[in-house]
Amino acid sequence: MGEAADVVVIGGGIAGMSVAYHLVLGGAAATVVDRHHEGRATDAGAGILSPETTRVIGEGWRPLALASGAHYRRLVADLQAEGETDLGYGRTGLLAVAFADWDVETYEQLAARSVSGSVVEISPAEAAARFPALAPVTRALWNPDAARVDGRRFTAALRRSAVRRGLREVDAAAERVVLDGRRAVAVQAGGTTVACGAVVVSGGAWTPALVDPLGDGWPIVSPPLGCYVVPWPGGRAVVGATREPEAGFAPVPTVDGVRMVLNELARVAPGLVGATLVEVRVGLRPACRDGLPVLGRLPGLDNVYVATGYGADGLLVSPWCGQLVAREVLGGPEPGVDPFRAERFL
Repeated sequence: MGEAADVVVIGGGIAGMSVAYHLVLGGAAATVVDRHHEGRATDAGAGILSPETTRVIGEGWRPLALASGAHYRRLVADLQAEGETDLGYGRTGLLAVAFADWDVETYEQLAARSVSGSVVEISPAEAAARFPALAPVTRALWNPDAARVDGRRFTAALRRSAVRRGLREVDAAAERVVLDGRRAVAVQAGGTTVACGAVVVSGGAWTPALVDPLGDGWPIVSPPLGCYVVPWPGGRAVVGATREPEAGFAPVPTVDGVRMVLNELARVAPGLVGATLVEVRVGLRPACRDGLPVLGRLPGLDNVYVATGYGADGLLVSPWCGQLVAREVLGGPEPGVDPFRAERFL
């Protein structure tokens, strides 16, 4: 059985669906090939959107994060305007806090990068008033523009919008990108061959295999060192996270990982130690050795592109990066992806 598309996007998480959404918005006939892998990072992320207080240090990252935050707000407004109400998005604000002498230096480094515009330093008493379960702190930054997003619900909203514009889907894992010389001509998946003019690989952690009790008003708490706490409606909170680079592809929780997160919760927000443990999520994050994403056309191929490697910030940067890659697919080289091209590893 065969199909055809202008562009095939491999991967239906927030990274791939952001590319697909912007492609169909630009008039392309796009097909998403995706089998919903257990352990997908989109489904497990806590959902912090605070580009103004990003902790990633690297040339090009802060402008990317800020552009991503601005694009998120526009995208939320656009989706709401077309009737999407279940976005899993809420503006909550974020507290970045220091607890003792040992983390003040890291806090001050963060403050030096972040205090501008709406981000301000507030007193420990103000921080405690905003998050009553908080342990005593020595310093606190307040970002009123920070938000939270449920990656599953936001991705679903992008999908619904894209499908209304003609997006087609193949419910199967991509098995092979078919090449004719330097050009991709088709993608094979689950007995279906989709002929195409270009391919975008956004398979998250699977990409290398293809290309070789809280109130609703509490803010996010994000210490410069240690675990974050993200409050959600219905008296829930997400706490995390461990990072285990050698975990492989087994999305299973470990006793040591759960112990570490719960110990951190007791340190950061002792007012929550009596909460009920409802769920442990495990997600596989795609990350590059230099901490930056990989975007744009792959070297040596004319029409194969990637949008991946977002690490812990995939929920934040995927919509903006998806638009950048979609622009390149539709219109040629996109300067915005230049700092993130795969050529830097060659």
